[in-house]
Amino acid sequence: MTEFSEFYYGIPFFTRYWLSATVVISILAKFGFFNPFNLILLWSPFYSQFQIWRPLTALFYFPPSFPFLVNCYFLYSYSERLETGMFAGKPADYFTMLLFNWLVCVIIGFLINMPLLMIPMVISVLYVWCQLNKDVIVTFWFGTRFRAMFLPWVLFAFNLIVSGGGIAEFIGILVGHLAFFLLFKYPQEFGGPTLLAPPAIVRKWFPNSRTTVTGFGRPAQAQTHGPAPGQRNWGTGHTLGGN
Repeated sequence: MTEFSEFYYGIPFFTRYWLSATVVISILAKFGFFNPFNLILLWSPFYSQFQIWRPLTALFYFPPSFPFLVNCYFLYSYSERLETGMFAGKPADYFTMLLFNWLVCVIIGFLINMPLLMIPMVISVLYVWCQLNKDVIVTFWFGTRFRAMFLPWVLFAFNLIVSGGGIAEFIGILVGHLAFFLLFKYPQEFGGPTLLAPPAIVRKWFPNSRTTVTGFGRPAQAQTHGPAPGQRNWGTGHTLGGN
């Protein structure tokens, strides 16, 4: 229990609570504590019956299954990497990005009748990490190796071929690309303002402890002489679908 507690509380703040809410709500719905129909994103009950919780529960609920486990793994792995890498010491900035991605997913979900938001949200975060670490070599299932920048598209193609889906993954790619462009590419490459800067109230809730700005296209640690004591050296590659 002590080892699990150390592992759990070692997960960075936003990743920990996002993953926890996803697991708890999905399992409770699986065992009948919640009606899944009341958790998914639907416009009519949201608008006419004032069921305003639906955009939030649609993010956290996903039917427990193998795809659920895979997406929980992606959530933990890539959200943790962003939160402890590029956004280390900048919780307000990370929360703002997550909030922006979620709001865009909600709007698109209402427009195209997409009832579950877990996959596009997870893919949007994964996409941002992949753009920041685009030259890192990752290993997919069956030993396939390629640059990280292709990973979101491989996931999209894999689900398109295997299950005939892929729409949620594609939406996640679009949302992630928009967030990456507004956060990094537009202000750093085109000289524009930072359009996703955290509002003052968010900075008050989650005060930043780091104010340095790093270039996009590589992890923040890659621009230093080495990782700080006790800090993980991300960006050395990661094996997907294995330990």
